[in-house]
Amino acid sequence: MDANDTPIDPARVRVSVDAHGVAEVALVRSDKMNALDAAMFRSLMGAIDRLQTDPAVRAVVLHGEGRAFCAGLDKGRFGEMAGGGTSSTQGTLGDLVPRTRGIANGAQGVAWGWRELPVPVIAAVHGVAFGGGLQVALGADLRIVTADVQLSVLEIQWGLVPDMAGIALLTELCRADVVRDLTFSGRIVGGEEAVRIGLATRLADDPLAAARALARQIAGRSPDAIRAGKRLLNAATPVDARSVLLAESHEQQRLIGSPNQVEAVRAGLDKRAPVFR
Repeated sequence: MDANDTPIDPARVRVSVDAHGVAEVALVRSDKMNALDAAMFRSLMGAIDRLQTDPAVRAVVLHGEGRAFCAGLDKGRFGEMAGGGTSSTQGTLGDLVPRTRGIANGAQGVAWGWRELPVPVIAAVHGVAFGGGLQVALGADLRIVTADVQLSVLEIQWGLVPDMAGIALLTELCRADVVRDLTFSGRIVGGEEAVRIGLATRLADDPLAAARALARQIAGRSPDAIRAGKRLLNAATPVDARSVLLAESHEQQRLIGSPNQVEAVRAGLDKRAPVFR
């Protein structure tokens, strides 16, 4: 399927653009805390494609409806892994190594794609953003969060590593030892700590209202200067994203379906301590 022809399922993602050029991308699978299933992956790709080619867009607000921003990968995919099947990313998007979205694969594209949009993206994050859900938020230029938000690099719980551009994005945002702490422990971070360590930009009682206000302010600036600023800031990052994203895919592909990874998933689903070999 051509990237620009990726469909948007209205039961997963809603995209709108107002008269001021502020686009909103809402994750609307609220009954599942906006968990990432195959349709959600495709719909996020479709949203990014649509905004990439819309010259009227001047800023983007990304948020989740219901109780959470995004709870991460759909638990049904972990059931497949517990039975020795493929991972959610492999099962949803095929081989992880081929680059199908520029420098990224399909799973990475739903996080890294926000970085590649020509205009600023502001994520309004509440409830939880776990694993893949956190990586989607990290792809935004800014993250406004509630004080009681819960953020986690949760992949280690399932015997995996962040593979949706998380390593590249975390390394840019946080100190190296902090990234290691989050990646190795999978611990949950609240809003105040998230701002302090670089995972979030600032706190707000109502992140969506704050994100909308900021997007409206950005939309009122010169669009040429805003786009030039984003190009410069993207170019200034010291992270070699192309190499890191490919390395993520190779490492994750080796882990998927390995005995210890399957045991991590089975133990997690059974709510018991894992027994690793």
